[in-house]
Amino acid sequence: MTSHHARAGARRDIAAEITTKILSELEAGVMPWRKPWDGARTGAVLPRRATGETYRGVNVILLWSAAVERGYVSPYWLTFNQAVKLGAQVRKGERGEVVVYYGHGKRTRIDEGGAEVEDAFRFLKWYVVFSADQIDNLPARFHPAQVECDIAPIAPHEAWFDKLEIARIATRDIACYIPSKDVIGMPPLGAFDTAEDYAATLNHESVHATMAPHRVGRDMGKKFSQHAIAAEELVAEIGASILGAHLRLPPQHIHDHASYIGHWMKLLADDKRAFLTAAAQAQVAVDWLLTKSPSPFEAETSDVTA
Repeated sequence: MTSHHARAGARRDIAAEITTKILSELEAGVMPWRKPWDGARTGAVLPRRATGETYRGVNVILLWSAAVERGYVSPYWLTFNQAVKLGAQVRKGERGEVVVYYGHGKRTRIDEGGAEVEDAFRFLKWYVVFSADQIDNLPARFHPAQVECDIAPIAPHEAWFDKLEIARIATRDIACYIPSKDVIGMPPLGAFDTAEDYAATLNHESVHATMAPHRVGRDMGKKFSQHAIAAEELVAEIGASILGAHLRLPPQHIHDHASYIGHWMKLLADDKRAFLTAAAQAQVAVDWLLTKSPSPFEAETSDVTA
């Protein structure tokens, strides 16, 4: 798309467009939240705003997918106007990517007793951003040098997990979170191909563990009753990918849930906002985990200023 500005009044169903895109990838057997590190991506893998802040929720997945599809290297994404203010220019003919956010509003109605009542509501807004790789004359900071990203060894990851204060027990061959006991079950390290495989699987189960009432208190069954398990697995999958980026783990080692693809497709077909909801819940889970136990790498990638 070539629009330079947000078009709040445009009659586009962005939620449906995003769902169609995700469904097409799932139909091809691709989980789009795993794509960005294909080919051993290096450097800052989370997409960033012009200010250096990272994008969140579904926007992470959308921009990851676009970066891989189009071969963009810079992690930065700017609006047309942001580029202009920096004295830069989006190259003619370049296509931007849609990112979304939820706005909040209030509407007044008259209740049965004749009194005015204010109802709060949320609405989905969208705007277009361009990769720094599509923009000429940007300051050098928008094209950071690619540095090899060391994979987090098991000891630092274990130290990170310990601060979460989530109980863990040994199992024979199944990784799982057990809500009734509020514990994560993990097979021994030797049962995994690599230490990174173990750590990424533990991340997946840690996202599940945030569903507990004394943590995030998530219950996907309230909104997706017949798809509750698939929806919760989608939260854990997306959350583990975003968390893995913060902790520098390669997503190809995320616990394999390919068997859920069919269930996810049914979920998305039944509810066009299901993916956006799952991504938002995944971000809430990741926020809780990183607040409880900050990433040891975060200080290295949070020093960019506008």
